[in-house]
This record gives sequence, structure tokens and C-alpha cells, in this order.
Amino acid sequence: MPPVPAQYGGHAGPSNFDKFKMGAMMGGSVGAIMGFIFGTYSIFRYGAGPNGIMRTLGQYMLGSGSTFGFFMAVGSVIRSDASPIAEAAFRQAQRRPFIMSHPALQRPRPQ
Repeated sequence: MPPVPAQYGGHAGPSNFDKFKMGAMMGGSVGAIMGFIFGTYSIFRYGAGPNGIMRTLGQYMLGSGSTFGFFMAVGSVIRSDASPIAEAAFRQAQRRPFIMSHPALQRPRPQ
């Protein structure tokens, strides 16, 4: 498979909506898997009830997937949304220290 061509002059990364969609898909899939696991355990332990096995398992998967997908989508947008003030403070905290000695403490230079 050939490499993806580099895009020059375009936007640097995914938009907030793209991050929202990706968080929803990841959270939905993880939530559906967790719903499958817990739903299967619940059906084995307590029985399927009047809805039957497939409908009960589907309700577990859909409920868990939608809940976790929603929170994962919102969390991914919140995490990616940074203010310029916070970015400037982070850059200032991460820069190398600038240390200068006092002129009176320096050795005299020969002229």
C-alpha cells in the first residue's frame, strides 16, 4: 500500500468534530464489549427474563455502549480544547532556565 501523500498548507490536525466522532466510536465499541461481558454474566446468573437472551444482551450492549461512547466523545473534545493562556503557561514552565550572574560577581576581563 503506498504511503499517504503529505499535505502542505492544509490544517495541521483533526478538527474537534473529528475528535468527537473518534471518541464516540472508540467509547461505543469499548462500551459494547463491556456490555456483552456483563450482559452475558447477568444472563447466566439471573436468566434472560421475559425478553429473551438476544434482546436482553442487546439492551446491555446498547446501553453500555451509548453511555460510554457519549462520555468518551465529550472527554476527547474537552481534552483537545486548550486555551492560548494555558498553552503559554505550559511553554513557559517547560523552557530551559535562563541564569545570569550578577555583573559584580564576574571576573574582570583583561583589555
